[in-house]
Amino acid sequence: MSTAQVPPVTAIGTPRITAGFDEYGRLDLLAHQEVHGGFAALSSGELIGLADRIELRGRGGAGFPFARKVRAVVDSCRRQDLPPVIVVNATEGEPPSWKDKAVLTRGPHLILDGAALAAAALDAEEIVIGVADDGVGQNSLAAALAERKMPCPTRIVVVPHRFISGEGGALVRGINGEAHIPPGRKVRSSDNGVMGLPTLLSNAETYSQLAIAARLGPWEYNSVGIPEEPGTVMLTVGGSATAPAVVEAPTGTPLMEVLEMCGADLGPGLLVGGYHGKWVTAEQAKTINISRKGFAKVGGTLGAGMLIPIGSKTCPVGEVAQVVQYLAGESAGQCGPCRIGLPDLARAVTLVSLGGNAVEQVRQAAGMVKGRGACSHPDGSSRFALSALEVFQDDVRAHANGEGCGKQVRGILPLPYTAEKGARKLALDWSRCDGHGLCSAVAPEIIRLDHNGFPAFPQTPLPPWLEDGARKAVNVCPALALRLTEPTPST
Repeated sequence: MSTAQVPPVTAIGTPRITAGFDEYGRLDLLAHQEVHGGFAALSSGELIGLADRIELRGRGGAGFPFARKVRAVVDSCRRQDLPPVIVVNATEGEPPSWKDKAVLTRGPHLILDGAALAAAALDAEEIVIGVADDGVGQNSLAAALAERKMPCPTRIVVVPHRFISGEGGALVRGINGEAHIPPGRKVRSSDNGVMGLPTLLSNAETYSQLAIAARLGPWEYNSVGIPEEPGTVMLTVGGSATAPAVVEAPTGTPLMEVLEMCGADLGPGLLVGGYHGKWVTAEQAKTINISRKGFAKVGGTLGAGMLIPIGSKTCPVGEVAQVVQYLAGESAGQCGPCRIGLPDLARAVTLVSLGGNAVEQVRQAAGMVKGRGACSHPDGSSRFALSALEVFQDDVRAHANGEGCGKQVRGILPLPYTAEKGARKLALDWSRCDGHGLCSAVAPEIIRLDHNGFPAFPQTPLPPWLEDGARKAVNVCPALALRLTEPTPST
């Protein structure tokens, strides 16, 4: 994956984080200083006060107040008589998300400014910046570090580009040389993080917003957006949008203004907050303003700023089934709800997409994992699946009666393995198939039999965790009718 694949970046109103992107493309240190100017160092108390006055919250998904994180680290440092570590989470593991990568590739100095502010205020031992191994942003960040002096040693740590690698505990474990998976139990990084030191961990956009606020001051920063959630937010608009983009928008901007600017065909529903987010109906989408409060009114979440309209030309049930399969494969596999429950959920959703009357199975499987995992992965995955059943009721009914919705799965919801050379599809030679049914017996999570007793399965790339089952199905076919094929890599 190259930096050329980062979507275009635009802004509604006066850009802040994205200022200078149109003029310079990528801002080196001189361009960055010309666009943004300098800023004064802050004490720990001033840092906390600034974050409090601008209501700065984490932009990685959870929305935790940044000032509370800083207070917890300061208290822990005093209690343990230890220096802190500053961690920037720029891994952005969710396939639909590009906002942090856009800043990494085009405005890396703003991220470094925010990290430097925090490090100087807390007298940090080290700054660590976590990036994914997808090749997007790492070179830009390294070049930016080479241009400037940081207040303490600063290094880049590359982690696997997986959905769960960006979870805070997983990132800390990866930096510490352990497996890049969540720790399996609640560990406060503010008490015991990188190298066992108190650790301030937040995502790349959060540090960028901090750098903007340090320059503008709280009054000017709060002059944009809504009073209870001032400032701008970075959004990734994809899905059915004909002009997908990373958009910087003031809070309070009508959601439809953002979608229309990107040429989005809304269709029956919109995914907000990413693959751990929630589907909302087209009618609900038309009532939302961009803010945590705005999305909460319809039971959704701003999350990490992903907006994914499904469009009217794709099969939403098939798209959802692919993503649930992917989420099941992204499990750390360290607790039962993930290791067993998520594959059960994926099988049930896949049955619905294939025409099975399995809606209750989806609800039961989701109920078995909700609130029971060692991290938020089971909860987020079940929320994604259950909200899809509600929003796409008409399509679910059409699939359940055996007729299907008449639309194809088009990859509107992006998945990393669909573009990989190793991703495979199942194919069937109908001239050979005699309907023995053995394939469905050995791989029921992939293949079911239709009402005539012949195999039916999704015409989509297989997630890696299902490939072994697919090979077994191919091997047991007495007529040699099944085979695995390489899909055409997406461009």
